[in-house]
Amino acid sequence: MTAFLQSAIGAGAAIAIGNFDGVHCGHAAMLRRLRALAEELNAPAVAITFDPHPVALLRPESAPPLLTDLAERVRLLRASGVDEVAVLAVSQELLQMSPGEFFDRVIVAEAAAAGLLEGPNFRFGRNRAGDIDYLSARAAEASIRFEVMPSVDYGGRMISSSRIRELIGQGCLQEAVDLLGHPYRICGTVCAGARRGRTIGFPTANLEAVSNLLPGHAVYGGVSEVAGRRFPVAVSIGPNPTFGEHSTKVECHLVGFSGDLYSTQLVVDLLQEIRPLQNFASVDELVARIQVDVARTIQLCEDYIAVRPAW
Repeated sequence: MTAFLQSAIGAGAAIAIGNFDGVHCGHAAMLRRLRALAEELNAPAVAITFDPHPVALLRPESAPPLLTDLAERVRLLRASGVDEVAVLAVSQELLQMSPGEFFDRVIVAEAAAAGLLEGPNFRFGRNRAGDIDYLSARAAEASIRFEVMPSVDYGGRMISSSRIRELIGQGCLQEAVDLLGHPYRICGTVCAGARRGRTIGFPTANLEAVSNLLPGHAVYGGVSEVAGRRFPVAVSIGPNPTFGEHSTKVECHLVGFSGDLYSTQLVVDLLQEIRPLQNFASVDELVARIQVDVARTIQLCEDYIAVRPAW
């Protein structure tokens, strides 16, 4: 019989199953409750995440761009205080299971759960036919402690990954970060660009192959770490209209950094949008504006590190 969990879970764990894309504030609250439930049961707390996203197999043309790749999701889940993260391999076989088959094979047989915590909108099984009421009844039959975690609201609306995707796509990064509860991380390979930045005093590391959702076209402030040192990073995402370039680029100016980053993986934690992209009448105007952007980025990073010195 096919095993769907890619790592073994010790029998008797308290589990929560979900996509957990972004591991936002709503997820964090859920995982804190999972931790408490696990302690009540004297059991480990285990988060189980799907990979890939089920929609990527069911309706690939409408699959959402992810906020986090699997490695980043696991990192954030672990940082949220669970004892273990397990990956549930999504396949056509898994997606075609009835709710009863999913419960019996995954929750009972493979996870051997003693406790189960889910959000109010959790659906599972073929055609998402299984809901919280069904799960509650089956958990009672199997003597599994079951709880429903209320949704977490922000600004009168439920925090959700789809809401955060919408904000990031619109360039509203500060609000997205508020809902995430942590910076929005992008990672890509540093590639060769036009090398125009160094001629105006602001060399950039150009990123390609960024796998998660790119924020909307704008200039952002962020933080990066290279060789154990933190650097404020001013990031331009989008075309460069001042120089007549129309393709989308991700250009990162690491303030105070000197060195060669070509072909390396650069991780940037984005904190806030600084301004929309603009078409400047001259290079001098562009340089003057970049100086303002850099000063704002430095201040953002100082404020962030002061609040979270262990970043």
